Amino acid sequence: MSLKMPETVLLGTGYEVPEKILTNHDLEKMVDTNDQWIQERTGIKERRIASSDLTTSELCTRAARKALQDANLQPEDIDLILIGTVTGDALFPSTACYVQEKLGACNAAAMDLQAACAGFLYVSTVADAFIISGKAKVVLAIGGEILSRIVDWNDRSTCVLFGDGAGAAIWGAANDSGKGIIDTYMKSDGRLTELLCSYGGGTNYPMQEAIEKNVQFIQMQGQEVFKSAVRAMSEAVLTILKKNDLTGDDIDVLIPHQANIRIMNATVRKTKIDENKVYVNVDRFGNTSAASIPIALAEARQSGAIKAGQLVLLVSFGGGFTWGSLLLQL
Repeated sequence: MSLKMPETVLLGTGYEVPEKILTNHDLEKMVDTNDQWIQERTGIKERRIASSDLTTSELCTRAARKALQDANLQPEDIDLILIGTVTGDALFPSTACYVQEKLGACNAAAMDLQAACAGFLYVSTVADAFIISGKAKVVLAIGGEILSRIVDWNDRSTCVLFGDGAGAAIWGAANDSGKGIIDTYMKSDGRLTELLCSYGGGTNYPMQEAIEKNVQFIQMQGQEVFKSAVRAMSEAVLTILKKNDLTGDDIDVLIPHQANIRIMNATVRKTKIDENKVYVNVDRFGNTSAASIPIALAEARQSGAIKAGQLVLLVSFGGGFTWGSLLLQL
C-alpha cells in the first residue's frame, strides 16, 4: 500500500449534544409509532433535543471549545471558521460569525456552507484546500444542527429520525508527519432536490407562505432517499479507495453518516468492508445531519475506538443530493 504524504492534519476534535434525551418510548406518546418499529427500520433508540433557549451557534461553540482544548490551541490561533449547517441561527449573518464572536477568534474569517448531511465533509474538504494552498494554517470545521426545530412532530416517518448536536474538528498544516488527510471526494446531483428538502424561509417560499402551505418542515420520500443514499455512499467509498489503490481491507475504521442503520449496513455490504470496522452511534443520537460525522469522529477518538496510526474513512450523503468521502491517516 502506497499513500501520498498528507499535508493537512487533524489537531483536535470535540462534540456537544443537548441534555434532553427523547426516547422511542417518549415518541410513542406523541405520535402513532412504537419502539420496535423505529429500531427495526432505523436502529435508533434515542436522540438529543435542544431546549428552546439553545441555539445552533451555542452548540457549535461548545464543541469548538472542546476541540481547541484537545488541540492545545487558543481561539486567536484560528485562521478560518467553516460551519456546515441547514439550521443556522439566522438567514444572515452566518452561524460561523456568531461562533467567532462567542469564541473570541478575532483573527479568523468565518462562513457557513450548506450541504445538508454532507456538510462536515464539504467544509473539511474546503479546509484542506485552504491549508494545502497556504491560505490558512489552522481551520476550525464544524457540523452543527438543531433539526428538532424543522421537524413535523406529527409526521411519524420523519420525526423519529432526527436529533440535535454539533461536532468540531481542528485541521492544521502538517510538518511531514505522515498523518492527516490523504484524499477527499465530493459530488452532488441537483436533479433530486425534491426527495429530501425543507422549504421554509427561502425566496421560493418566504416563511409566512411556507407556513400557510405547510412546507416549512423536513419533507422526505423515504424509499427513494434510501436507494439514492446507498448508491451514492457506496460510490464515494469505492471511488476514493480505487483512486488511492486501496481496498476495504486496508481501512481500519469506517465512519459513515449516522442516518439509518439499514443505509449503513447496505453500504457496507456493497463496498465489502468488514462490518466490525464500522463505527455506529445512531442508536444514541439519531440523524444529526451535518453534525453526525464530527460527533462520531470526536466520540471515537475520545473512547479509543480509533487510534493514532489507523486509516479512517468518512463517508456521508445528504439532501441536494450531496455526498462525499474523506480518507484520513490518524
